[in-house]
Amino acid sequence: MSYRKVIITEFGAPDVLEVVQEATLPEPAANQVRIKVLATSACFTDTMVRKGVYYNLKDKPPFPPGYDLVGVVDKIGAEVTSFKAGQTVADLTVIGAYTEYICRAEDSLVPVPDGLDPVEAVSLVLSYVTAYQMLHRSAKVQPGQTILIQGAGGAVGTALIELGALLDLKMVGTASKSKHELVESLGCSPIDYRSEDFLERVGEGTVDAAFDAIDMETFKRSFKTLKKGGKFVAYGFYNNAMGKGGNVPLDYIRVKLWDWLPNGRSSTFYSIAEMRKKHPEWFREDLAALFEMLAQGKIKPAIERRMKLEEAAQAHVIIEQAAVKGRIVLLVNEN
Repeated sequence: MSYRKVIITEFGAPDVLEVVQEATLPEPAANQVRIKVLATSACFTDTMVRKGVYYNLKDKPPFPPGYDLVGVVDKIGAEVTSFKAGQTVADLTVIGAYTEYICRAEDSLVPVPDGLDPVEAVSLVLSYVTAYQMLHRSAKVQPGQTILIQGAGGAVGTALIELGALLDLKMVGTASKSKHELVESLGCSPIDYRSEDFLERVGEGTVDAAFDAIDMETFKRSFKTLKKGGKFVAYGFYNNAMGKGGNVPLDYIRVKLWDWLPNGRSSTFYSIAEMRKKHPEWFREDLAALFEMLAQGKIKPAIERRMKLEEAAQAHVIIEQAAVKGRIVLLVNEN
């Protein structure tokens, strides 16, 4: 039986994404399951992988991108005991999910409760786990505190707002004017980063935690908004990925060094892949908690578009226009 996948033929623009046909399905190893993929996110991180600028990326083209997936177990390896055929599962793949079928290790999978929409479920795997862990594991935010969110209209930003609302946080966030209505509707006071100075608007020493994935210059100014005892969490370099300069490895070290300064504030750099490698049990616990919140209607991911797998290149174009109000999800197989 043949199947389709989307591969990066070489690092570059969206047109390097190509749909290819494989003649036979992949066979799971003894500790693996084969998954029939139902949905995968098309996210900004995928565009970084496509360009070859994703931090610590070791793979070389051709290979499929795709940071996360929700799918159905299609076949199990001889030593697999935790899953059975027909069960819905989720995984953080980092690369590889733009495919109809994939084999993954049993211990990397998280069960998806019955009845959840695969499109909404897959939206939690990267964006919401990132937001949840930054709030609870990195910044250890407490109910009623005040936070600053840079890029509040993006996938992680809106997840931070939704989860922050459950903690009754006071939230302020930067976003383009077109996303202000969405940001405000979720419970965050928006700042137009093009026409307003967020540091003047928020003030120095006013927030308990700041979350920022823009660039080093923004990091410095976000750090100034912290109260004594506040926590700064950097989790990406958007402008660097868009080709606007900067030295990612050096800037990463600088953020780490801030944590040593005797200024009463702390800083860290969050990476979902690194956090999962260090604490795999946290990833399983946190994603399971988010699935429960989704099932109970406490959170509702904003889905802007559901697109087909073969529209991956178009999805990347839309993402890089920075106009997405919510998430783009690629529908891979029918459930």
